[in-house]
Amino acid sequence: MPTKKYPGKVLLLFLLLIVTFSCRKPYDPPLTNGSGSYLVVEGLINSGGDSTIIKLSRTVKISSKTSVNPELNALVEIEGDQNVSYPLTEISDGVYACAGLNLDASHKYRLNIKTTNNKQYLSDYVPVVTSPPIDSVSFDQNGTTSGPGLNIYANTHDANNKARYYRWEYQETWEIHPALESYYKSNGDTVLPRDMVHDNIYNCWQSNKSSVIILGSSAKLTQNVISNSLLVTIPSTSEKLGDQYSILVNQYALTPEAYSFYTNLKKNTEQLGSIFDAQPSEIAGNIHNVSDPSEPVLGYISAGTSTSQRIFIKKGQLIYNWKFTPYYADCKIFFDDHYRIPCCYFSAVAGGITINQVDEYINYNKDGGNTAPLLPLEPISQPGQGIVGYTATIPECADCTLRGSDIKPAFWPQ
Repeated sequence: MPTKKYPGKVLLLFLLLIVTFSCRKPYDPPLTNGSGSYLVVEGLINSGGDSTIIKLSRTVKISSKTSVNPELNALVEIEGDQNVSYPLTEISDGVYACAGLNLDASHKYRLNIKTTNNKQYLSDYVPVVTSPPIDSVSFDQNGTTSGPGLNIYANTHDANNKARYYRWEYQETWEIHPALESYYKSNGDTVLPRDMVHDNIYNCWQSNKSSVIILGSSAKLTQNVISNSLLVTIPSTSEKLGDQYSILVNQYALTPEAYSFYTNLKKNTEQLGSIFDAQPSEIAGNIHNVSDPSEPVLGYISAGTSTSQRIFIKKGQLIYNWKFTPYYADCKIFFDDHYRIPCCYFSAVAGGITINQVDEYINYNKDGGNTAPLLPLEPISQPGQGIVGYTATIPECADCTLRGSDIKPAFWPQ
């Protein structure tokens, strides 16, 4: 049978490829490349017993050397539609807070901001939306199309049928260990046993906050239930799964308007890249400059409460043999005849000069600045001589405080 040819379809595909690649242009957000500096408002008016925290900052140019530009010394207060107000105090640069307000949920509230350049910003009055409890934070080990991994989900429902739109944030914490454990240390002049209680550099913790917008809605479902809303996927090679991992999930209930704002923001910040993705659009919040409504103000103020839940996942709970990739994968122990670092070993060199190798490699006050100091690990003993030296390694391979905190979090299991 003769082979069929499709010249028309081939030509159409060729033209489509030309259009696709010729139409892709860099998108430079006008707010960050323009000459103006615009107010950014982040936070939630907490209607319950928890503190309200509002963060104010200014946009910066993409080319700027700094990414942080806090709005200092502003006057910030919460106003209710029943003519009540609650002032916030600046607790750190650009961060304003007040203690739990226990607001009347039958009223609406807004944010009033007065900056040092005599500009006033008001948010729209918004209703109080109370988040239902998180039913559970669950996980499975199915991974994604990019490879095996651990998926973590949020599950919730509203028995009162009031909340239909949700947003989640999370904070991860995990235990880390260096490749090697150091039982000794140098005070600069002498090698001493390490205090393994107060100076343990083998057990540390790292933390990370969610950096993407996570949304969910039951508005189009027959039941007001959110089941297995994906929060994060952790690759099986991640160090987070090396020992014990914890995630604290915060859940917020949204109004339809707030949900629309975050959906638009998510499209503009996370889904750009091709002509088939959502294109950049104006992100209209609910905060306005009183005297100049045309001035862009970035942010959306909601009022309500949040709920949270924390879970722990131990390596032993995982059904697969997860093999994470160490942060430093090429750690060496210096201990053989070539790298021996004995405390009292002297070798003659030209001119009759002798070198104490412990002082050269470990006791940093005595190395003359000629070598990078190593951390002693364990003693090397010889029969009848006692300790004659120490195994050692570079600090990155034995000191977890170079990447994390050696202070155990208060919520961590004992």
